[in-house]
Amino acid sequence: MRARIRAGDSDALGELFDQHADAVHRHALWSGSDPAHAEDVVSLTFLEAWRIRESLRSDGDSLRPWLLGIATNVLRNRRRAARRHREALRRLPVRDTVPDFADAVVDRMHDAAQVAAALAGLRALRRADREVFLLCVWSQLDYAAAAEALGVPVGTVRSRLSRARTRLRALAQQELAGNRMITVEQGEYR
Repeated sequence: MRARIRAGDSDALGELFDQHADAVHRHALWSGSDPAHAEDVVSLTFLEAWRIRESLRSDGDSLRPWLLGIATNVLRNRRRAARRHREALRRLPVRDTVPDFADAVVDRMHDAAQVAAALAGLRALRRADREVFLLCVWSQLDYAAAAEALGVPVGTVRSRLSRARTRLRALAQQELAGNRMITVEQGEYR
């Protein structure tokens, strides 16, 4: 296996990964990493192993010690980079003002209400119109591709899409108007 890895055999690296990825993952977890960080360490370890494969000694038994050594260096490098990042952040001047994010929150709430209204309207469409809308608008198929996917003529796709857009616009506006009325009645709408 060592000779195959040194020669750049990607299948050998795959076999090495299958055999030792769990051990590298456990090593990262035991070293104090959270699970997501440990997965990054596994990826970086095998990437680094591939990069330095020519430095692998040709003699020896298991490749596990070599991989765990690489993993240890990856962990050290990540800790060092995190420490440098924290130190750099501490050197930044403290901002006196906090930006006003109220407008952004209102915009997001408005966008979320529009998306919810559009989804409610989409669910209210006839199945055939909804399918054409989803294929043409959200999946971005052209008329011919949508017609082929549905097994209908192109003209049918065009008419269904036109009908779906008109109906969806009306349903979404009704949904938004209905939500405003409910919110006003509850005394929360402004």
